[in-house]
Amino acid sequence: MKKKIFTIAGFFIICLFTLTSMTTVQDTQTFEGVYDGYEDYGFNFIGIDEDDQEYTMTFQNVDASLFKSFDLNSEKFVGTKFAITYTSQIEITKDDDDYEDETEIYTVVALKKL
Repeated sequence: MKKKIFTIAGFFIICLFTLTSMTTVQDTQTFEGVYDGYEDYGFNFIGIDEDDQEYTMTFQNVDASLFKSFDLNSEKFVGTKFAITYTSQIEITKDDDDYEDETEIYTVVALKKL
């Protein structure tokens, strides 16, 4: 009986170690666009789709290390074309009626001036 309990306990410890040591790998995507400035809701870049139509990509977050090279809070880079590497994450919030609302949050992880 003690051997069976030890085996079950060992199994759970291994599972716990495995689960806590796993990291979530987020895929990155790349987008080319012209910086259009910062608003209260995020950093805007204008891109061109396959039909030659302009569209805006808004990034809510920018990796802090990027501000050393690119001060996107200033007007200095407005009109500059960039290759933007970003991740996306779904944020789930609940309203007052306990309904879930999903919002996709985009985070810039790399910028390259084109």
